[in-house]
Amino acid sequence: MTTRQILQQFWGYDTFRPMQEDVVNTVLNRQDALVLMPTGGGKSICFQVPTLAMKGVCIVVTPLIALMKDQVEQLRRRGIPAAAIYAGMNYREIDTILDNCIYGNTKFLYLSPERLRTEMVIERTKLMTVCLLAIDEAHCVSAWGYDFRPPYLQIAEFRALIPDTPVIALTASATPDVQTDILDKLAMRSPEIFKQTFARPNLSYSVMLEENKENRLLRILERVSGSAIVYVRSRKQTQQVAQLLDRQNISADFYHAGLTNEQRSTKQDAWIQNRTRVMVATNAFGMGIDKPDVRVVVHLDVPDSLEAYYQEAGRAGRDGQKAYAVMLYTTGDLESLTFRTEQLYQPVAMLRRVYQAIANYTAVPLGGGEFNSYDFDLSAFTTTFNLPPQETHYALKQLQLEGFIQLSENYYRPSKLTLTMDNRQLYEFQVLNPRFDSFLKLILRMYGGEVFTEFITISETALALAYKINQSEVVTLLEQLHQRNVIIYEKQKDKPQLTFLTPRYDAPSLPINFTELNRRKELAMRKVQSAILYTEHPTQCRTRLLQAYFGEKPGERCGICDNCIKKKKSSETSAPSPVVREQVRDYVALANGPGVSPKQLSHYFAQTDADALAQTVKQMLAEEEIKYNKNGNLTLNQ
Repeated sequence: MTTRQILQQFWGYDTFRPMQEDVVNTVLNRQDALVLMPTGGGKSICFQVPTLAMKGVCIVVTPLIALMKDQVEQLRRRGIPAAAIYAGMNYREIDTILDNCIYGNTKFLYLSPERLRTEMVIERTKLMTVCLLAIDEAHCVSAWGYDFRPPYLQIAEFRALIPDTPVIALTASATPDVQTDILDKLAMRSPEIFKQTFARPNLSYSVMLEENKENRLLRILERVSGSAIVYVRSRKQTQQVAQLLDRQNISADFYHAGLTNEQRSTKQDAWIQNRTRVMVATNAFGMGIDKPDVRVVVHLDVPDSLEAYYQEAGRAGRDGQKAYAVMLYTTGDLESLTFRTEQLYQPVAMLRRVYQAIANYTAVPLGGGEFNSYDFDLSAFTTTFNLPPQETHYALKQLQLEGFIQLSENYYRPSKLTLTMDNRQLYEFQVLNPRFDSFLKLILRMYGGEVFTEFITISETALALAYKINQSEVVTLLEQLHQRNVIIYEKQKDKPQLTFLTPRYDAPSLPINFTELNRRKELAMRKVQSAILYTEHPTQCRTRLLQAYFGEKPGERCGICDNCIKKKKSSETSAPSPVVREQVRDYVALANGPGVSPKQLSHYFAQTDADALAQTVKQMLAEEEIKYNKNGNLTLNQ
């Protein structure tokens, strides 16, 4: 079967999009390829079609579980056997999936980069016929990128297990530095590089300085019909904005990473099927979702980088029809963005302090603990050592990047709860069930009113200390409240683990790579400054700004972004006016002796557009209808 026949049979398309077929043929020729395509450009086709034309399985490395599940589900709906291995699956399930890749008919195996390092995957891969290694979101391999993931650096080692297998690396956004890094870190051999233009001729970009963002958002959604995404920074905002839209009879829902898989799937399906018009979400939403008819994407906050913005805004108009990407900001937003980015990179003194606290918390002696894992409760940890929670979280992430520790996935998914009742219903429950009264009051005191509106991260250890009971008793109380539909309690499946990756150091002599630390911070700050420059630029075409940022030679002005439209309107209103020309001629003629000074002319025509007046006078001078006399005044040229 030819690749076009495969495309027709499984995807229903008669022809490839531009560049896709060239990439497919490169893979079939067993040559490495780097593919840069904007969001919605059809990157998946580039590795899925050739895999179906070859014998063996394609291993797809991708960082997001939601993306894995979505792509596997899409392939299965097309009758293509695919599977994914991700956190939370038991040994037997993983064992069966890997066996099917060796002895069965599985064509696609989706893995996180961390899985490539496990003994089970390594040993089974040696027995597989791997026809292609596909690296999705390949920018994650580069420390120059906006979403660097250290485990991606291990991919080159994994590739050594399958040395004759071609590699295809795919990303929607990569600057020239990142592109070079991808080729190097993945040890790509004589790769073909495919780049689509970063220009999206159907997508109109706009940036608005707006103090009342909610009112502006409502006006945008009234003017632009059809499906929409609204991106906000916090989980709390997703629910607040969705409720605001609902009150205005605009069908909306909210989405963030704190929801259960079932909740996310239900909300996403309703939006994809247009039962919900607007999805208000954090950046956890949108990756890998195949919905071409999104008409507008609105950002209520300035993203941390233009890479992130380009990907998120690019989810609009993937059907090629006119669409809009709008960013709303205040001057305070820009100051907050800079401050927040600086906070991500804690000073060395804070890193040493947190490391010493870890040593004390785990009771690991100097020189010991290498590859040992310990239960780790962040809330109990910060409380015990009087550490600021947010700064500690960032310090732990930096210590992990530096290779001193590793935090289990459960560290990022602690227990959560939300109240299902409003204030009145809760009060009635407390009156009827006094044995829960003091415990519910404690929850409200510790976690505040946000528990009524969103899932809040909780610590059973902290609750136990505050309530002066055992942690197991706290869990029992929470489960009983969950069973009575008072709360939704999502218990952490396993305790988070902190693993020492090196023998424990003396904190004052912790060998931190200051140069690399500073380089990462400087890079992050440069990305923020580029985002701010884009946001505040008053004249340049938005598409040209994005093209230049990604190392592409800017093309013609797009003609449809806010700055292009402003320029067009300005040139139209500033054009020489026949009416104004006649009025200027009459006025100058009346004072033809001494002439008219520019100041007098400006004052006389105060109600006329200043640019139109200037253009008219300029043209009259050029055509020698008027002239300046020796006193610098305008007179008729007799």
